[in-house]
Amino acid sequence: MNIANKISSFRILSVPFFIACLVYYVPEKDFLRGLALIIFVLGAISDGLDGFIARRAKLQSKAGLILDPLGDKLLLMSAFIFLSPMSRMGLTFPLWVTFIVISRDVIIIIGAVVIYMVKQSLDVYPTRWGKLTTIFQMFSVICVLLQCRLAACIWWVAVVFTVISGIDYVKRGFRTLYALDNRRINS
Repeated sequence: MNIANKISSFRILSVPFFIACLVYYVPEKDFLRGLALIIFVLGAISDGLDGFIARRAKLQSKAGLILDPLGDKLLLMSAFIFLSPMSRMGLTFPLWVTFIVISRDVIIIIGAVVIYMVKQSLDVYPTRWGKLTTIFQMFSVICVLLQCRLAACIWWVAVVFTVISGIDYVKRGFRTLYALDNRRINS
């Protein structure tokens, strides 16, 4: 377990504490919103830090290929779910935003499982669109936690990147599956 994987594990382990802050939040306990913000920001920083360390120190591993995106998905999906209208916070994500974010991630996960089942291996690497999506999704969560009036503008940008990256990942997935079929036919 290298340092990059430990950082990713920290992000995964912080998710239940983040969720607890949001679940138990009431306006009278506003410190929980602040604590959720601190946990989320630390998780967001750890996302960039673990990747940087893994690349810089050449510590990329199979465990890291799973732990890093798993940490991102858990942190972001829980944020969008628990900051939706069921939350007691004033400014929350509309249900349609949460639906788009979660649908993209579910489609990516199902696609990865299908590719792994067919190919018996999986090359996981983030794309430029995926990185932009993650950045803007994280900024939109931070804006909602801060109850910032510009949050709607940021989440619209996040939604646009979410849709673009979702389409990009689906295209890449079909190309991977198509390439496997062509190799089988030509062999």
